[in-house]
Amino acid sequence: MSDLTLLGADAVAVLVLTFLVYFPRYRRPDMVLAIMSINVGVVAVATVLSRADVTAGLGLGLFGVLSIIRLRSQELDQEEVAYYFSALALGLLGGIRVTPDWIAPALMVAIIVVLFIVDHPRLFAGVRHQNMTLDSAFTDEVALHAHLEELLGANITRLKVKRVDLVSDTTSIDVRFRLPEGRRST
Repeated sequence: MSDLTLLGADAVAVLVLTFLVYFPRYRRPDMVLAIMSINVGVVAVATVLSRADVTAGLGLGLFGVLSIIRLRSQELDQEEVAYYFSALALGLLGGIRVTPDWIAPALMVAIIVVLFIVDHPRLFAGVRHQNMTLDSAFTDEVALHAHLEELLGANITRLKVKRVDLVSDTTSIDVRFRLPEGRRST
């Protein structure tokens, strides 16, 4: 497979990932910029490294350091980390020639298909997760559970108390819940 074909496959893959899978679901233009730029940067560096007299370990180590710095510079949701990492992987696949020729494009398609299916809004349509601070100090978890079910109108599936402040009368919690069928959006 020629270098241009591989670069074209990467370009198509990252455009599909960004504009047909990620953006319609999350509507974050800043992440579109991050996903596209990390992909182009990785393709460029991977292409150069694959033709230079440096080991792949050095190149992958460089990408690891850069991605850790980027991911620590701003808090990203787990979904966004997945898209960011996928753009990085697509860039590596587009920049380093492997044999047989069909492997890189097949892996690019696999990455996009997995993200499309696993992150599809209908897969976990009624499942929600929220960090909340309540204006009451709950020391009884059963009472807190009942209060949250009534407040959210949902079935609480997991509840973790983060902090109870008896002085300011607040409770901070991490709650996961399932909405009833009639309240779900896709």
